[in-house]
Amino acid sequence: MERSAAFSTSQEMQADGVAAQAAPVRMRRVFYIPGYDPIHPRRYRELYRKEAAAQAKISGYDIAIARQQPKTPDQDAAQHGTAVQGRPYGWQVSACIDGQHTKTDFSVLVWSDIVRESMETSIAATYVQLLRTAWIYITSGTLRRLMWLRKGPVIAALYPVGMLLLQALLALILFGAVSAVCRALRTQIVPQLWWLVPLPGWGLGLWASVALLRWFKVQDGRFFAYYLMHDYAYSAAAHGANPPALEARIAVFKQEIQRALAEGTMDELLVVGHSSGAHVGISVLADVLREGLPADAPEIGFLTLGQVVPMVSFLPRAERLRADLRYLSQRAEIAWVDVSAPGDGCAFALCDPVAVSGVAPPEKRWPLVISAAFTQTLSPARWAALRWRFFRLHFQYLCAFDQPGDYDYFCVTAGAQTLRARYAGRRASMSRIDVAASKFTSVKLE
Repeated sequence: MERSAAFSTSQEMQADGVAAQAAPVRMRRVFYIPGYDPIHPRRYRELYRKEAAAQAKISGYDIAIARQQPKTPDQDAAQHGTAVQGRPYGWQVSACIDGQHTKTDFSVLVWSDIVRESMETSIAATYVQLLRTAWIYITSGTLRRLMWLRKGPVIAALYPVGMLLLQALLALILFGAVSAVCRALRTQIVPQLWWLVPLPGWGLGLWASVALLRWFKVQDGRFFAYYLMHDYAYSAAAHGANPPALEARIAVFKQEIQRALAEGTMDELLVVGHSSGAHVGISVLADVLREGLPADAPEIGFLTLGQVVPMVSFLPRAERLRADLRYLSQRAEIAWVDVSAPGDGCAFALCDPVAVSGVAPPEKRWPLVISAAFTQTLSPARWAALRWRFFRLHFQYLCAFDQPGDYDYFCVTAGAQTLRARYAGRRASMSRIDVAASKFTSVKLE
C-alpha cells in the first residue's frame, strides 16, 4: 500500500499562491491538544521544561520557560491547579535559536476531565466495554482495514483485550482453586472442623477472584489494560461520532483560538495535536476556518504528532471527522505537517490521515507527512533503551533528540520560523502510506 511517487512539496503549494512567510517570528501562540490522558496538564509543562533544557544543551541554543501570566480569573484558577473545564493551562517560553529571539505563549487545551469521567467505570462495565468495542471494530470491517495500514497500533488496540481476558482467566482459575480447597477442608480432610471454613467454597472463591481483579485494576499504572480499553471504547462508543461532551469541548477550544486570533499580537498561531489530540485538533481548526479568520490573522500552523486518526475515521459514523479531514486538507490559510515514526508502535506512522480515510479531494494540499526517524535521530544507546518502551516512545515527539534532523519540537514551538517556512520545499516521506483504505467514506454535509 506504499507509493514511491513524491508527495506535493511545499514549493508546489507556493506555486498555487501560498507563499512561505520569511519574516522571523517574534511572538507566537501555541495551543497543545493532548491525547486521551487523565493527568493534569502540569505534566506537559514539566515535560516541556525538562526536555527543552536537554535539547538546548544538545543543540546549543537557549530556551527557558516561566509561568504564564493569566489574563482571566479562570486562567488564574487553572494555573493554580483548580479544575476549570476547557480553559487553557499554560506557560511562557523565551528562546534564542540561531541568533533569533522569540517569545511563545504555550497553552494546553484541557479535556482531561472528560477523560477521567469516561474512565470512572466498574470492573464489570469495563468488560462490557471490551465486548462492545471488539464487536464494533470487527463486525464493521474496521479492524481488518486498519491492519492493512500498520500492525503496530492494531496490536496496541488488541493488547487491552488480551490482557483483560488474561486477568479474567486468572481470576477464574483462582476461583476454582479456592473453591476446591474449601471443599476439601469441609468434607474430606477435617470434616469435624467444618466451622473453621464457614463460607461455602464458591463464596470464598468468588471473594478471592474479585480481590484479584481489583488488584489488577489498582495496578493498571503498570499494565495499562484498563486505560487503553477506555481509550478505544471512548472513540467507538458512538461508532466514530464525537460524544456530546467532546463536541461541546471542541466548541470551547474553537472559541479559545478565535479569541487569540482576535488579539492580533502574534506572528504565528500554532496548533499541536498529539495522539488522539490530532483528530480533536482537526475538528477544532476546521470549525475555526469555516467561521472565517480576522483580516489581520497571523500565519496559522497545524502540527500533528503520532496521530491515530484512522482508529476513529474508519468507523461508520465518523462523518464529522471525515468531513473535517477533507475540508482542512484543501485550505491555503494553514500549513499542516504530520510527524510520526515507524518506531512508534502506538501511532499510524507515515499514514496520510486524509488519503487513507478515503476523503482526499482533487485540490488536496495537506498534510505534509514526514518521519521523525527515531532510529536516526536517537543515539544507538538511547534507541536500545527506549525501543520496547512503547508508551514512552509515543511521547518522544515532545522530547529531546540526540541527533535531531529537520524535526525539533522546541525549534518548531519556540524558534523564529513559522511551520510553513520551516518545511518549505520539504518533500514528504517516500515510505508514506496514502492509498484509501477505509470502508466508510461518507462525510457530514455542511
